[in-house]
Amino acid sequence: MKNILITVVMCLALCATGLAQQNPADLPATQADVDRYLQAMHSREMMAQMVEAMSKPMHKMMHEQYLKDKDKLPPDFEARMNKMMDDMLKDMPWDEMLQAMAPAYQKHFTKGDMDALVAFYSSPTGQKVLREMPALMADSMETIMPIMRQHIDKVTVRMQQEVVAMMKESQKAPAPAPTRQN
Repeated sequence: MKNILITVVMCLALCATGLAQQNPADLPATQADVDRYLQAMHSREMMAQMVEAMSKPMHKMMHEQYLKDKDKLPPDFEARMNKMMDDMLKDMPWDEMLQAMAPAYQKHFTKGDMDALVAFYSSPTGQKVLREMPALMADSMETIMPIMRQHIDKVTVRMQQEVVAMMKESQKAPAPAPTRQN
């Protein structure tokens, strides 16, 4: 009986050791895993391309704004604003931003997730996604800008109407009675 009990305890101990081992893929992603992922995505080049793609619809929006208010604006308004936007985008601390994002990736992805993402973005389809993403974003931005503009204009009008209504309400409301101080 004693031998059977020792054998059972030994088996349980060996099984527990096997269960306690964690799959390396389930470990949290490391800084190195995130860096490898960002490299596979060509993230620096991608950001530069996306900034370039975003600037075109922004310039178009600035041009439309200029056309609306050109009688109130200086003739070089559009050129100055476009330069200011371009400089702002160019001077953005992109590398610092990428490094700041690493802990978020580490929080949400495991080493296995990062390995799978690196494998995908290293594949022909992943490379195509990366190549097409800037153009896709530019096309999307161009498509949604009028919708966003229309919504912003509608919200602005509504807010202005609400402010006018509130001002009228406050003018109609009787003045609060003075409080007596002893």
